[in-house]
Amino acid sequence: MDLILETLGLKKSFQGTAAVDDVNIHMKKGSVYGFVGPNGAGKSTVMKMILNLMEPDSGEVRVFGEKITASGFEIFKRMGSIIENPYFYDTMTAWQNLDLYCEYMGFPDKERIDEVLRLVDLHRAGNKRVRHYSMGMKQRLAIARAILTRPEILILDEPVNALDPEGIREMRNLFRHLNHEEGTSVLISSHILSEVELIADTIGIIRQGRLLAEVSMDEIHKHQTEYISLQVDNTAHAALLLEKMGIRKFSVQDDENIRIYDSEISGKTISEALVKEGVGLESLWRRHDTLEDYFFRLTEGGLS
Repeated sequence: MDLILETLGLKKSFQGTAAVDDVNIHMKKGSVYGFVGPNGAGKSTVMKMILNLMEPDSGEVRVFGEKITASGFEIFKRMGSIIENPYFYDTMTAWQNLDLYCEYMGFPDKERIDEVLRLVDLHRAGNKRVRHYSMGMKQRLAIARAILTRPEILILDEPVNALDPEGIREMRNLFRHLNHEEGTSVLISSHILSEVELIADTIGIIRQGRLLAEVSMDEIHKHQTEYISLQVDNTAHAALLLEKMGIRKFSVQDDENIRIYDSEISGKTISEALVKEGVGLESLWRRHDTLEDYFFRLTEGGLS
């Protein structure tokens, strides 16, 4: 397996409480690795240790086959990153901030600045002082800076925070382009599982500092099943009716929603029976499990 990044037994505690506990990540070259988990699960702490912004209590990080050390700076010239809230010189323009970053990184291609500003749709605001930028514009500028030096690997911590739905779609397409067309490997963390599902090849699921699973999307798809989703006004009444119809494979999700996993019965048959018995049917869809479904089954102990 051609690994571009791996962590070996990473551990980190704060005031005696484990924030990261024995995390082992294996990221293939040319892949998009989705690092998912709820807020506070340890994603940012792991990424800070990968980027040498925080020293682990134990364990090590290897990137491009080399161990990350306190004195190893050259390796980071081959990487781009966003960690937590992006910071810039607010009195300088976006273009000037990126120019300064080029100088800092020893990157000579200044024409690349205009190119990345176009890629993140900031080319019309490149000469605007960053203090006048919205949070969403600053997030786009952070992405521009991360990809400016054509890094071989991107470490992106919640990169679509503060973006509107259109901005999220644009950045998703950009990450796909960088991965598919330029061969950039991407480690991207998010608590928005539906977003990660659209671009990742491999998923690492972390909860309370522990990596619960590291699995390919192809493997996750094997666990995904088709079901009929019902939204009704009375789940208790609907559940009784489903049992009378001989349907046993169903699950009441909440006060309004039921999932039926019996693939032999048609949606039309179910809807006609519900309406006939006076159950208010708001919607009926045939769907597939999502990454979010897989995540919750795993964290609740439903997967072996």
